Amino acid sequence: MSSIPQSKDELLLAINGIFTKLMADYRVISAGISRDNGVEGNIKGTQISVCDTVAYLIGWGKLVLKWQRLKSQGLPVDFPETGYKWNQLGLLADHFHQEYRDWQYEDLLNELESTVADVVDLISSLSNAELYEKPWYNQWTLGRMIQFNTSSPMKNIRTKVRRFKKMKGC
Repeated sequence: MSSIPQSKDELLLAINGIFTKLMADYRVISAGISRDNGVEGNIKGTQISVCDTVAYLIGWGKLVLKWQRLKSQGLPVDFPETGYKWNQLGLLADHFHQEYRDWQYEDLLNELESTVADVVDLISSLSNAELYEKPWYNQWTLGRMIQFNTSSPMKNIRTKVRRFKKMKGC
């Protein structure tokens, strides 16, 4: 299998595989340090908290679900999100951090689990052809757009979270 999923089954394996590992990492981090800055941010030279990483993943997962819901209803979609352009992803990340800044760590983890379950359900409800055999946004298939915004950032964030865990002795 290539590192980039090419089918529905590979996409489900990629998401479920990295998500299980990432959640195991999150679960050993205590709520007491979950808001400490120390995780490398998306913008070079910035530091964010573990909670911010969870908020980021929730935000992107919910966007994927929103995009598909709107498109399936024949409605226009503002990519990546209303008020943001693709060259403003740092601002969008900050928006996600702010949106969830008052949430408790455990509630964030539960919301992430729920959001990922919804994404997995979406993928499961679609055929391989719907996911990978036709462009969905510009040249990208829906499967690739889901992967760009779920399993790929999960892998990236897991590396950063593991560094944070090591630094904190978790």
